[in-house]
Amino acid sequence: MQFPESWLRTFVDPQLTTEELSHALTMAGLEVEGLRPAAPPTSQIVVGRVLDVVKHPDADKLNVCQVDAGTGATLNIVCGAPNVAPGIKVPVALVGAQLPPAEEGGAPFAIKLSKLRGVESQGMLCSARELKLSEDHSGLLILPEDTPIGQDIREALNLDDTVFEIKLTPNKADCLSVFGIARETAAITGAPLKAPQFRAAQVKLADTLPVSVSAPDLCGRFSGRVIRGVNARAKTPQWMVDRLERSGQRSISALVDISNYVMLELGRPSHVFDLDKIHGSMDVRWGRKGETLKLLNGNTIEVDETVGVIADDHQIESLAGIMGGDSTAVTLDTTNIYLEAAFWWPDSIRGRSRRFNFSTDAGHRFERGVDWSTTVEHIEYLTQLILDICGGEAGPVDDQVVNVPKREPVKMRVSRANRIIGVQIGADEIAQIFTRLGLAFESDGETFSVTPPAYRFDIEIEEDLIEEVARIYGFEKIPARPPVAANVMRPTHETQRSVHDIRHALAARDYAETVNFSFVDAEWEQDFAGNDKPVRLLNPIASQLSVMRTTLFGSLIGVLRYNLNRRAERIRVFEVGRVFLHDASIASSEMTVEGFAQPKMVGALAYGPAADEQWALPTRAVDFFDVKGDLEALLSPTVARFVKAGHPALHPGRCARIEVDGRAVGWIGELHPRWMQKYDLPHAPILFEVEAQALMQRALPSPTEVSKFPPVRRDIALVVDQKIEVQALLDEMQKALQEGPAKIVQRVALFDEFRAKSNTSSDMAAHEKSLAFRVTLQDTGGTLQDETVDQAIKSLVDRLARVYGARLRG
Repeated sequence: MQFPESWLRTFVDPQLTTEELSHALTMAGLEVEGLRPAAPPTSQIVVGRVLDVVKHPDADKLNVCQVDAGTGATLNIVCGAPNVAPGIKVPVALVGAQLPPAEEGGAPFAIKLSKLRGVESQGMLCSARELKLSEDHSGLLILPEDTPIGQDIREALNLDDTVFEIKLTPNKADCLSVFGIARETAAITGAPLKAPQFRAAQVKLADTLPVSVSAPDLCGRFSGRVIRGVNARAKTPQWMVDRLERSGQRSISALVDISNYVMLELGRPSHVFDLDKIHGSMDVRWGRKGETLKLLNGNTIEVDETVGVIADDHQIESLAGIMGGDSTAVTLDTTNIYLEAAFWWPDSIRGRSRRFNFSTDAGHRFERGVDWSTTVEHIEYLTQLILDICGGEAGPVDDQVVNVPKREPVKMRVSRANRIIGVQIGADEIAQIFTRLGLAFESDGETFSVTPPAYRFDIEIEEDLIEEVARIYGFEKIPARPPVAANVMRPTHETQRSVHDIRHALAARDYAETVNFSFVDAEWEQDFAGNDKPVRLLNPIASQLSVMRTTLFGSLIGVLRYNLNRRAERIRVFEVGRVFLHDASIASSEMTVEGFAQPKMVGALAYGPAADEQWALPTRAVDFFDVKGDLEALLSPTVARFVKAGHPALHPGRCARIEVDGRAVGWIGELHPRWMQKYDLPHAPILFEVEAQALMQRALPSPTEVSKFPPVRRDIALVVDQKIEVQALLDEMQKALQEGPAKIVQRVALFDEFRAKSNTSSDMAAHEKSLAFRVTLQDTGGTLQDETVDQAIKSLVDRLARVYGARLRG
């Protein structure tokens, strides 16, 4: 948003310098990105009148002019401009004048007494381009007739004005106009605001254009008026041209300039139709698939049911709230017009311009919200400007109020405002702030109930009002107080470690940390979590990032593919992040959202060689047991159980559920072959995902006596049915260690498994397998005797035989 300071000060004129005003706006949230002069420096350029013009005796394209510049003597100036003529007033650069340099960074252009083809020239008549006011160099800059002769051109054209460039946040749609900025300036500085007065135009015609609004969810209010007999070739007043150009708008024609001027001044986009090109009546409706429209920018677009249009009896005439159509555009030959000002629902405009790869000032405003209560007043203002500049006769205003927003009061607690802002602001001062902002309110001293005005679409919740209080109170007045807390020693949590410790432990095992978005592709959720009802985003930043993840597997596979596409061979990555699950038991609090669980998870992936290529180790691919060992080291001293189970993302026979103290805390396994093929992975990665809380918990070490006597090791081979899991046997032996002769057993470890091929083994059936365990025994009281060891081994074997039908292999 850019505008000249002089335009702003016609509405509000605080007793502040330009720099002070800029600082005040910035500190209130309207960031002033830049200040620049309306025109570069010049000197000794005054207003002059051309008295006489004669042809140069020795040059066909030059004229010799007699000019009155208010110096007391008539100046003889040679000029080559095609529009020089007696009686016009133009800028005159006197001898010694300084003009802006021809190129940026160059030296100023100095005017000297000179001769052109033998005729003395005592100055120069200037064009707008030579003064760097615009790029127009078609002729001299002709000034209004009432401009005083001899007046400095900087004063005459207000060239000492300053152009403000303000960076607005998306919520400040009410400041997308000079009057909107003035309204904020008045609230910030306390200076009086001069509100514009809209005088109703004299109605001399009974003509109206039949308009129907068929889509109330598209257009909430539609106002229009017929004006006949306008002169579209009328010249736009210089004051309006200056304001438009200093606001970044190029002057086009009087009718277009007036529409643009009111949009910049009041924030009201409008459209001027050529009435004679409209066929019958008009209908405001949603588009229909297959309909096309040639726009004012020359592009032809195809619309559908999601795009709003204004159509007549034959065709579409305008893209609602965004851009008019070429078929009803006004030209210099237009004599009858239809003037339109409407309220378009922001949701019906938002995103449509981006869809057609262009943007407009009108669409930029409508998709953020435009005041629906002033369409008639602004029609009157537009009408008056058109009648004053282009002439004509106006018909009555046709105003249809169909479906405008209902503004519900927003409540704000004084105590909560003070707590969030961090400063005690009394109810009386808050009331003054709301009054300066033009917000109607009711208050009981503790709570304010504010009804947002029609031009404020950004006030919907309590925090919006608290922001307004903080802005107008002044961010600079809020002290930077360091937090105050009791100086006490924090207890050491010996049974818990931080997430950072887990990160360091994974990094020490050669995993690199990666950080990913918590929102992912819905297809990932279906593939890697079997979840067809994920938490969906209302406004995703991209179509492939439309849901919240319930597993880290998809993010890790995405990182794997990214690295594989860049020719990485050995990849070991991990992530610590949250997942998001539907959970009706979760209540709302400062750290939770009602109905949604957000547990923190730790996930890791290993792919490629188990170790970097070297001479001391053979090259082999990383496998399930490598990653299982990493996870067991991470969990240590906690011992987890790995239970055979199925997971949508993992290989049916090469995955396990991770359990700690009987509770499922995660998964580990090899990626399912189906997803290897779908995601173009040459080899299967090994992944695990565990609740961070399970990794953070750790048991306190318990001291045990170290035996001075040597251990005894015995190997036993047990034959059991193939359906019996090793873990079940280990669990049963663990129970035996708690009592009886087996108390001296210190450790039991599986070191071999054998299954007979066909029926070659005489002591094993086809459905059986042999499991070899190494049992370590040791006593703190003395050296173990063979009888004691044999009795301990026998108790283990007998227990397994009784529970699982195990027998010693012969």
